[in-house]
Amino acid sequence: MSRFVQDLSKAMSQDGASQFQEVIRQELELSVKKELEKILTTAPSHEFEHTKKDLDGFRKLFHRFLQEKGPSVDWGKIQRPPEDSIQPYEKIKARGLPDNISSVLNKLVVVKLNGGLGTSMGCKGPKSLIGVRNENTFLDLTVQQIEHLNKTYNTDVPLVLMNSFNTDEDTKKILQKYNHCRVKIYTFNQSRYPRINKESLLPVAKDVSYSGENTEAWYPPGHGDIYASFYNSGLLDTFIAEGKEYIFVSNIDNLGATVDLYILNHLMNPPNGKRCEFVMEVTNKTRADVKGGTLTQYEGKLRLVEIAQVPKAHVDEFKSVSKFKIFNTNNLWISLAAVKRLQEQNAIDMEIIVNPKTLDGGLNVIQLETAVGAAIKSFENSLGINVPRSRFLPVKTTSDLLLVMSNLYSLNAGSLTMSEKREFPTVPLVKLGSSFTKVQDYLRRFESIPDMLELDHLTVSGDVTFGKNVSLKGTVIIIANHGDRIDIPPGAVLENKIVSGNLRILDH
Repeated sequence: MSRFVQDLSKAMSQDGASQFQEVIRQELELSVKKELEKILTTAPSHEFEHTKKDLDGFRKLFHRFLQEKGPSVDWGKIQRPPEDSIQPYEKIKARGLPDNISSVLNKLVVVKLNGGLGTSMGCKGPKSLIGVRNENTFLDLTVQQIEHLNKTYNTDVPLVLMNSFNTDEDTKKILQKYNHCRVKIYTFNQSRYPRINKESLLPVAKDVSYSGENTEAWYPPGHGDIYASFYNSGLLDTFIAEGKEYIFVSNIDNLGATVDLYILNHLMNPPNGKRCEFVMEVTNKTRADVKGGTLTQYEGKLRLVEIAQVPKAHVDEFKSVSKFKIFNTNNLWISLAAVKRLQEQNAIDMEIIVNPKTLDGGLNVIQLETAVGAAIKSFENSLGINVPRSRFLPVKTTSDLLLVMSNLYSLNAGSLTMSEKREFPTVPLVKLGSSFTKVQDYLRRFESIPDMLELDHLTVSGDVTFGKNVSLKGTVIIIANHGDRIDIPPGAVLENKIVSGNLRILDH
């Protein structure tokens, strides 16, 4: 660890040394400011203003990072949210829909978070361009959903994509194919911030370029950046001028995050006459979701608490399904006027997430991020809505992809719904091993997607392939040991079976 950072951390741990601590902090801020100014001088004239905004935003975040004393919340202050602050979806749906649903829909803008790459699934380029169902990509399905709304209700709901510098170019190229769809599509870019050296806390980048040596020097700072970026893009003001009132924000890889007319109606026509500025869709935790952020009551406000903020001694309590029963789906409904007001007052408060990374060359860096849902405490009259699990269908791995490609779901106008032929509404637990991690390997190993209507649990490990028209029921575990290969023959029906060893079906 560098001497400078040692001094800083030593000073921060000494109660009586606050003055010294402040001096060290100021010196570090000054060093970072100088580095950022150097980087800014390398910006071409057409990128200067944009780069300056990004670097100013980073400086503010870095200043807060130095001020704050670590990620923990005061556990003693965390309370369960009051009963009426998290409403059951059934209650909201029971109110029905007004006759003028079209005029309510015309107040909405759909925003999809589209900053992520498909690298974790072995794909190059934006994750939203991965094919997930009948050759349709995440982006195709999103456009189809909104087009269906606009045609059905004769409305003009626009789609806005928040891209990152990693996804912007590829996404814009593909957007041309939607020119004839009945959806206006807008894009804006989230900020581009410099990664900082874990030892010196100084930016790794030496200039503004992000190619060659500098590829790894920059990062998009998490989806909490949406408020400032959306505001800075000018789109926020454009939509307010057009009479739009709410944005529905969700991850583009959550196939359950469709526009819900009942929630929208609740926002626009609240039963008590008092409008919510922020609605977070939450859903009940299962054992698979123990790490998800949860809604709590903290100092009189609804607050999202993420696992990274929890003191180590309380992590198990945080994961408990009985104490914290719900988690954040990241489907959010937010008032445009409130975003404008809070952004102009510089009053959106989100905890800083410190994300450590190791670059390809072995250098340890940290990136400072924020999460969009953490801002809930800054808005007035916030509400949680406990929605059915079907509104949370994220595709993070090929195991998730297998579920959404299968006959468990039917596709209609871009929306996936659980098949009526499935007798119980829970989703099977699927764990595909490392041979299936990359999408191209996964596709090669399935001649066709198995029938999974009666499946509860599937685990596959090792070199395994599936023939056509395989049917999986109950609990199926298939393990090919190292050096072995298992080929499940076409038409096989596996019900409550464990298959292990070497099963290779050869033609003769």
